[in-house]
Amino acid sequence: MKKVFLLLCTLFCLFPALTQNTSGEDLWWKRNNLRVIQMNLPSYEAATINADSIVADLISFSANTLLINAGGIMAFYPTKLDFHYTNPFMKNNVLGEVIRKCHEKDIRVIVRFDFSRVHESIFKSHPDWCYLSPKGERIINTDMYVVSINAPYVQEKAFKIIEEVIDMFPIDGIFLNMPGYQVNNPYEGKYHGIDQNDFDKKSFAAYSGGKVLPTDENKADPLFQKYLEFKKHSVEDWSERLHRLVKAKNEQIAICTYSDKFVDIIRHESQSMTTLPYWPYSASDNVGNAINSFPNHIISNASIQQISFQSRYNAVEPQEVQIRLYENIANGSGLDMSMMGDMRGYEDERNYAVLKKVYSFHKKHEPYFGKYKSIAKVAVIAPGAWPNGDPMQEYRGIQLMLREAHIPFDIIEDGQIENLAEKMKGYKLLILPEITYLKPEAIQILKDASKGGTNLIATNRTLFDSPETLLDLFGAKIENKDNNGAGNYLVPDNKTIFKSFAGQKMLFWKFNLGLYDLSGADQRLLPVLAKGRPGPPEIIGGHEPTGYYAMGIKNHEKSKAIILPENIGKIYYLHGYQEHKNILLDAINYVLPEASQTLQTNAPARVETILKEFAKNTVSNKDRHASEGMILHLINLTGFSGNTYFEPLPIYNLKFTIKSDKKPSKVFALTSDKPVKFNWKNGTINLEIDKLDGFEGVVMEW
Repeated sequence: MKKVFLLLCTLFCLFPALTQNTSGEDLWWKRNNLRVIQMNLPSYEAATINADSIVADLISFSANTLLINAGGIMAFYPTKLDFHYTNPFMKNNVLGEVIRKCHEKDIRVIVRFDFSRVHESIFKSHPDWCYLSPKGERIINTDMYVVSINAPYVQEKAFKIIEEVIDMFPIDGIFLNMPGYQVNNPYEGKYHGIDQNDFDKKSFAAYSGGKVLPTDENKADPLFQKYLEFKKHSVEDWSERLHRLVKAKNEQIAICTYSDKFVDIIRHESQSMTTLPYWPYSASDNVGNAINSFPNHIISNASIQQISFQSRYNAVEPQEVQIRLYENIANGSGLDMSMMGDMRGYEDERNYAVLKKVYSFHKKHEPYFGKYKSIAKVAVIAPGAWPNGDPMQEYRGIQLMLREAHIPFDIIEDGQIENLAEKMKGYKLLILPEITYLKPEAIQILKDASKGGTNLIATNRTLFDSPETLLDLFGAKIENKDNNGAGNYLVPDNKTIFKSFAGQKMLFWKFNLGLYDLSGADQRLLPVLAKGRPGPPEIIGGHEPTGYYAMGIKNHEKSKAIILPENIGKIYYLHGYQEHKNILLDAINYVLPEASQTLQTNAPARVETILKEFAKNTVSNKDRHASEGMILHLINLTGFSGNTYFEPLPIYNLKFTIKSDKKPSKVFALTSDKPVKFNWKNGTINLEIDKLDGFEGVVMEW
């Protein structure tokens, strides 16, 4: 569903939800201790599900929250609304029984709504409620028709459906699946175009002062830009009205979906990849992005069991699921798993043992999860919540370099910079991988941070549409931002900066290699050599200096700004040559040596290290925010081969040196509950782990 939500997530005005707790009663989700199991029920399973077995399974798996179907596409309860199609397999009281029996065992129930489609019978009565493409086509999945967000079904009837469910059942939350504008059929991978429904045309005309709804998604067209504003406005308006309705009914009902505004729980998804290379850091990426970009929200990142929309009955590999779940809790989310159907008679049960293990582990050690504070002095700016294309590859490549080097870092979504001004100024290094556009307010925050002592590193086409910013911050002018660098070489010429290239004089290149005038920078490094003569060994050579450089450094009063106008992240993400990673790591070490000194270890690159400060997450400790210690999460990714997942290899005799102004009173391992030998001297904690299997959490209490 990543493509479906990519546009939606950019449409929301990004600031914290407006939930107000006027009663003074604690909002249940604020504990941030979710252990969610989502049962995505096919219609026919409504005939066989049993409340007792569902509750027994949830207890067996240590889950404390169930997410289950209620309505929208079809009602899984006895609806009285004639515009709400009833699941023909539905048993009258099963949803009510599930909710009642879950509550008896202190299990919360979030119910799922999907208002993206209506049944054919509803379409035949109200065709004007449904999507219409510029070619006059509908988006249809068997007998379900995609609706128009501005038509009465979404604008009026959806609220009636939600209200009916709230009035009938004591639910704890609502989850909105596939909200917003639908222009794709994600189940078939087909794009259909801007919705031309009459209600959309009238709504857009009213918003724009009589303009005609565009038919092409052309970013250069002012009319399309106005349409994007209109979509943002209409989605926000609908979300705000939903928020008012739900909270008027019961402020203890959590609203959960994939965006942030008027929402209590932001949901994200770790999904299987359809293209190589696979991304084993999906959960760390998703949770790290959301939890730092939206600090006033609870994040729940779902491990999606299915391999694809066409392969729903096969689950991804157990070791991939294990990595996702451990990354969730290590970064500050709870646990969340989404499956097709209920747990009885499931078509692929290979992940059950992993789910039981990690969920029970989280339950047992719950006080050490969910109340974290970052220690990172480095932040990577993310190109949105659901990155794709070149920006995604550049962004992931930069992450990969830092994770393999065990450098702690936060992730901040590009659209949230303007809402996190003070937080941004607190970092000592900001890395911008292919961040091609920032609002003027965000650019000013970068400039202010630079003046205050924050170093900057920008890669590839970052800020190409703001030439004055490139010149001011980096001393750079673009001559050609899109230049195929295949066949060029870079020279790591300055040995005081490039200390990782003993025995290597030329670094090959591929993908984009921007040609920038860096005469405004204080240092120009990595001279670019020409492509030379292609052919047999007898005639090769001719790699002469071009006069261009692949790196520039501009000195500011209290900081430095480095520009690397090339796909340095993408080339490492796709090919993994250490020389390209070392360019960035040497640059970081030059401007911020302490980045690599916060955590030092002999652990292999495939051991993910996540270091956080924590306060104990208990009911009695709910108002405490001061740090009570640090916790080092170790996630063993040695079983990841690049295109599959195996059992991780055990790793022995791991050593860690951690910067800490405080001496721990005790250090112990969560998996064994046994003490870990350590010493503290000159502001550093030194400790050793005898053996690492799949995961370890090392707690250092003050």
